[in-house]
Amino acid sequence: MLSVFRSFIRSKFGAFFAILFLGLIAAAFILGDISSGKFGTGLGGGDTVAKAGGSKLRMSELQDRIQRVFENARRENPGMQIGDFFAQGGGKQVFDQLVAALTLKQFASDQGVHISKRLVDAQIAQIPAFQDAAGNFSQDNFRALLQRERISEQSLRDDISREILQRQLLAPVGLGVKLPDSVALPYASLLLEERQGTIAAIPAAAFLDAKEPTDAQVTDFYKKNAARYTIPEQRRIRYAVIDSERFAQAAQPTEAEITAAYNQNKAAYAAKENRSVEQLVLPTQAGAKAIADQVKAGKTLAAAAQGAGLAVSTLTDQSREALAATASKPVADAAFAAKQGELVGPVRGSLGWIVLRVTALNNVPARALASVRDEIIATLRTQKEKQLLTDFTGKIEDQIANGGTFEEVAKDNGLKLETSPLLVSSGKQVEDETYQPNSDLQPLLAPVFAMSADDDAQLVPITADKRYALAAPGDIVAPAPPPLAKIKPLVVAQYKLSQGYEKAQKVAEDIRAKVAKGTKLADALAQAGVKLPAPQVVGGRRADLMRGQQRPPAEIAILFSMAANSVKTLPIGQDRGTFVVQLNAIKRGDAAGQPELLNQVRTQLGDVVGEEYGAQFERAIEKDMGVTRKANAVAEAQKALSATNSGEQ
Repeated sequence: MLSVFRSFIRSKFGAFFAILFLGLIAAAFILGDISSGKFGTGLGGGDTVAKAGGSKLRMSELQDRIQRVFENARRENPGMQIGDFFAQGGGKQVFDQLVAALTLKQFASDQGVHISKRLVDAQIAQIPAFQDAAGNFSQDNFRALLQRERISEQSLRDDISREILQRQLLAPVGLGVKLPDSVALPYASLLLEERQGTIAAIPAAAFLDAKEPTDAQVTDFYKKNAARYTIPEQRRIRYAVIDSERFAQAAQPTEAEITAAYNQNKAAYAAKENRSVEQLVLPTQAGAKAIADQVKAGKTLAAAAQGAGLAVSTLTDQSREALAATASKPVADAAFAAKQGELVGPVRGSLGWIVLRVTALNNVPARALASVRDEIIATLRTQKEKQLLTDFTGKIEDQIANGGTFEEVAKDNGLKLETSPLLVSSGKQVEDETYQPNSDLQPLLAPVFAMSADDDAQLVPITADKRYALAAPGDIVAPAPPPLAKIKPLVVAQYKLSQGYEKAQKVAEDIRAKVAKGTKLADALAQAGVKLPAPQVVGGRRADLMRGQQRPPAEIAILFSMAANSVKTLPIGQDRGTFVVQLNAIKRGDAAGQPELLNQVRTQLGDVVGEEYGAQFERAIEKDMGVTRKANAVAEAQKALSATNSGEQ
């Protein structure tokens, strides 16, 4: 819990959740948008890295999930390397989540708890990635996404079942947490705390050596900092576009089809009468009758309603069926039996007693085939194009599944092959910063970068039901730094900056020591022997500086973790220099007089404590079941995945 509260202290309201719930990230990737892949590859084999009762977690499953979550994270941050992912704790988080899922699954099985297929179906239907433009579940989108992400339907269902189990078993444990003021008040008061400090920048640029480094120094610096210059993986994308326009001629409806469509929808083209009405709904028949009597006596329906503190609603151009659906059949029958301007009611409706007046009649004549011919042709053409496209893409998928190569399938189906230049996963080109992928290529980046070199080509939707692409990776260039000769001026500049940074660190430490002994910061800067920027006084309330879930600059945030009258140094970053930060004053906050803030913090902390209860419950189950973990599982996975992601075999 202490780590939870420390996270809370450093941010305002929702911001601390990003830190607190890092352990839930892997689970979120499982269900969030289906991008993170499956629970297991089905490859089997490999060492057991965790065991809960009769259930086991294999190394192959751990590596597969870490790789998937890493790829998902890299879509958001294309420059991320696998080493960065592990350094930030991503590997351990995934491992912990998989062990937790394994533990709860076994526990649920032991207790006779099972997840029904219907419940899983409902969860799948709610996933936006599987929905069409109207928000309805689309079998085509479902199939296409599973194929693109290389997930079997059963693997997806297993993942969702595990996620539901975790939600059902852990969420109730933390329900109803309500913390007293004695717990919430200190943390609410921290948000109102004000601090003031002085910050001095000691830039590395102030200590640059005019002397050029030797080739040996540059080469050694380049080797030691190769990761800094590493270019992310690059790929060429091979693709062939399939557009519904290719079926335009074949989709042209015949005269027989046009006539049949007209006959099947004759009711829609028949003559009909629509009516516009103004209506007032009242809870009692007596109240409705009183309003009706006022209207019959000369008042307008709107005026009578206003006198009763009510308002009239207007329904425009309603068919009998539409009015029956919104009010009731008796109301619709009465409205369509009345003349224009006539008052109707009170009539019993679905929401109460209704008084209405017919304000307009709209007689729509029957429409002959000739008048709706173009409309029918357009509808039939769209339907046929969609069906022909579906049949064609289905045929291509079958050819791929039966072993057809990208080139063979493209040739057999008359598709034009195209190949992109070498691109990184964001779509940028290393050699040309102005390059932008076209509208066909952009949707292919994520799925193609998720494929292995030997994976079969995949159909990727560009515009659902309109445009697809058969896509596969071409040349793959593993992450690697460019030749030194190509970027030598940059390396020389950064070498000199790093040397200046080392000097800046020493000067900053000397200044810190002097200030700590009582020297004024401005005086210590003047004694540095080199011209430095003037110090800046900064400060404010914690809540204001951390508003909007945005972390303030590190040199300001550090003020809120310093002891009174202390001074610290802080790297500026990227070898640019060092900050000297002096805390001048602290003004304590008191939220006792702000009940709204106190309640907000209490609610947020209650959620945090509830999550902690769930985590403690899971750990108790793990201990009770005697769950075992392989101590160096994450390290082994890191070693294997680092080799894979660096292009080694």
